[in-house]
Amino acid sequence: MLAANPEVDQPWVTDAAADLVRQTGATVAVVAVDELEVEHLAPLPRSVYIERAERAKDAAVRRLADVGIDATGTVLPGRPVDQIIRFAEEQAADLVIVGSSARPLVAQRLLGSVPLSLIQKAGRPVLVVTHPANPSEATDQG
Repeated sequence: MLAANPEVDQPWVTDAAADLVRQTGATVAVVAVDELEVEHLAPLPRSVYIERAERAKDAAVRRLADVGIDATGTVLPGRPVDQIIRFAEEQAADLVIVGSSARPLVAQRLLGSVPLSLIQKAGRPVLVVTHPANPSEATDQG
């Protein structure tokens, strides 16, 4: 299962998922979460958040299709960690693939990191893929 990030384009994460699918013959389901917890407190209408999630999901599914891999795509509302875990359970996913946090280190410390929270809470293996041009990012994501 691939969790697409609506906040930032991370094609290398989709490429890593494609490599694993080709090596293992596994199937892949893509999920993107709109990241909107409380609509009435949001600075933008929910439709904007849903559109971002749809774009992230579509980009990942399309990138997989471009290399001959069929993937399903789903957009869910709400908190990313909770929804990704729920989706992984529904899909009986053997692995959750996610990109490293797009937040600056200070924001991660204050607001949390989706990849780190998934590692702690998912109850299944989580593969965090860092940007290939920045190998030191893996230690910065803490």
